Amino acid sequence: MARRKVEEPEEPSRAAGVLVLFVLGTVALGAVFAVSDVAGILVTVAACAVATWWTVSRPVSDSSATPPPPSGTPTGDVYAVEGDRAREVRRTPGEGYLIFPEIVHTTDPDAVGEVSER
Repeated sequence: MARRKVEEPEEPSRAAGVLVLFVLGTVALGAVFAVSDVAGILVTVAACAVATWWTVSRPVSDSSATPPPPSGTPTGDVYAVEGDRAREVRRTPGEGYLIFPEIVHTTDPDAVGEVSER
């Protein structure tokens, strides 16, 4: 007894649906323009107004929102100071190197002045 391969139903293409709606809308708008130029212009303006309203009234997703600060955020003033060790060294196209120092976070404002005096 041979087993039959079960085929999953195809999902309809979203682009195909948009294309069908576009063609139907174009045919309907063409019919309105055939009856009256003024009516065709008014329908076009009304359709643009409805499309603008629909676009503006939709809620914005949170995916592009700024993430909340981490829970371990230090309170008070925090300063970034270059450490004595390098976290990365890159060779440049010429004969030089780029050295990226480690960054140390401190609450001591005097530490910032010590680094700038080096």
